[in-house]
Amino acid sequence: MSDSIISFSSLSSQSLNEISSPKEIPADRDADAGYSLRPEKFDDYVGQSETVETLKIAIQAAKMREESLDHILLHGPPGLGKTTISHIIANEMGGTLTVTSGPALEKGGDLIGMLTNLADGDFLFIDEIHRIPKTVEEFLYPAMEDYAVDFVFDKGIHARSHRYRLKHFTLVGATTRVGLLSSPLRDRFGLFRNLDFYTIDELITIIRRSSVLLKSPMDSESALELARRSRGTPRIANRLLKRVRDYSQVRSNGQITLKSVRDALALEGIDEIGLTPLDRNYLNTIIDFYSGGPVGIEAVSATLQEEPDTLVDVVEPYLLKCGLVLRTSSGRKASRKAYEHLGKSYQMELL
Repeated sequence: MSDSIISFSSLSSQSLNEISSPKEIPADRDADAGYSLRPEKFDDYVGQSETVETLKIAIQAAKMREESLDHILLHGPPGLGKTTISHIIANEMGGTLTVTSGPALEKGGDLIGMLTNLADGDFLFIDEIHRIPKTVEEFLYPAMEDYAVDFVFDKGIHARSHRYRLKHFTLVGATTRVGLLSSPLRDRFGLFRNLDFYTIDELITIIRRSSVLLKSPMDSESALELARRSRGTPRIANRLLKRVRDYSQVRSNGQITLKSVRDALALEGIDEIGLTPLDRNYLNTIIDFYSGGPVGIEAVSATLQEEPDTLVDVVEPYLLKCGLVLRTSSGRKASRKAYEHLGKSYQMELL
């Protein structure tokens, strides 16, 4: 990772299903181990072709005009490359990237301190930007639009306002829930891109590249098996690859084979399409306790004793993508495909 990148700790919760959770955990920060699985330029980046092409054009145009980039908002499920893309953008533009998160910005002074330290052409990346407190968010409005922050001194009839001019920076926001962003903040972004789940072929390319960087090369058959179980998410693919590498080193003489991949993932509770024990418990709860639905997320959460946010952010996106669960106005319903995958009789459960 480039020395020009400054990282600030972010406050992200970890679920009990860390192995297959798309949320970042400390073990994912590969630079701490002396290597990085993150690509540093778009030429090495796999997937999200339309988003990458849009950003390449914007970067090239900004360089030609010798201007800073428009503010960028990246949204989509966790683990699809929002943070990686922000690093690449900073590298391609030759700027310094400052990284923080919405929950970490508790007071306006926290944000102002970061903004005033940015130089021309620098980047501020805010992960989970929808979780910024409203009082802090309001400081972003003039900063994004006019490159300035307003300070108010004293109170009442003695109140005075002072405007501090900022350098021309670029804000890169990332969110898993774009609908929770306020309209004033969302409308101030010039580039607005959605990241989608990866295809099997794209995941195979990522896994093969990562396996070489980890000095644990694998054949195409093993990579295909791992890709099928990675939930369409590169972060999960890389995390499972590390578990397969560990298993193969101990149980398979260091050779990653199709058998070692299957055995390692079976040990982690990952089935043939990437479902975890939590995913299966979620589906079984809807089917067995609520007759297949519809049922509200709060009821499912109470039955599983899991936080609703964990189910909405971690479990549901992939299940919805696979068509295993349906989200209706009346609540969640298990699909016929879910019954078949769990080996349950669809007609019998509906009676």
